[in-house]
Amino acid sequence: MTAAVHASFDALLAGRGGHLHRDDGVVVAMDPGRWYEAADRSDGWLLDRCAGPAIDLGCGPGRLVAALADRGVPALGVDHSPVARMLCRRRGAPMVRRDVFDPLPGEGAWAHVLLVDGNIGVGGDPVRLLARAGALLAPGGTVLVETGSSPGEWWCGTARTCADGTLGDPLPWACVGAEALRAVAPDAGLRVGSTSTADESAAGRCFAELVAA
Repeated sequence: MTAAVHASFDALLAGRGGHLHRDDGVVVAMDPGRWYEAADRSDGWLLDRCAGPAIDLGCGPGRLVAALADRGVPALGVDHSPVARMLCRRRGAPMVRRDVFDPLPGEGAWAHVLLVDGNIGVGGDPVRLLARAGALLAPGGTVLVETGSSPGEWWCGTARTCADGTLGDPLPWACVGAEALRAVAPDAGLRVGSTSTADESAAGRCFAELVAA
């Protein structure tokens, strides 16, 4: 995550529940309690596509980093949140506390970059974030993105977290569906190679795998 985001999401992590209030009036339910749990079947599509070193941008409590380590896949989490760092340490998941746009370990050498649990929205500029993710990849690497459930969705604006009835500060945010992602990925030097099918998307979650254009 970025420095601007971590305080609001720390409140969600502390409360284990809440919502994201978009400036267009849409309210998105958040489930940070799931982020605390071990990775489950709904994460399988992502985990199965990680065959080499992976970096999880906006890792939160580190469930995917820990799951990959259990599979013998080297993984590193990145998050600017001090709460996320504490939770990752408790879980034994390696992470660095940095903004995703700061210099990061292994730039240009990662086989996979993960943007999961809505993190494609961080900063409100998906193309910039995708370009950053692409710059972290080794040749032949992939960016694995969790997309919105509506394929054509493309929204950029500001949003406020709401935890225990308290609204956070407005944050730049975005929501992107799989087909919208396919349309904008070339602007970041990437293209969508595959997406999850309805049968593969447990719990209604949707994913896309991007490769260099």
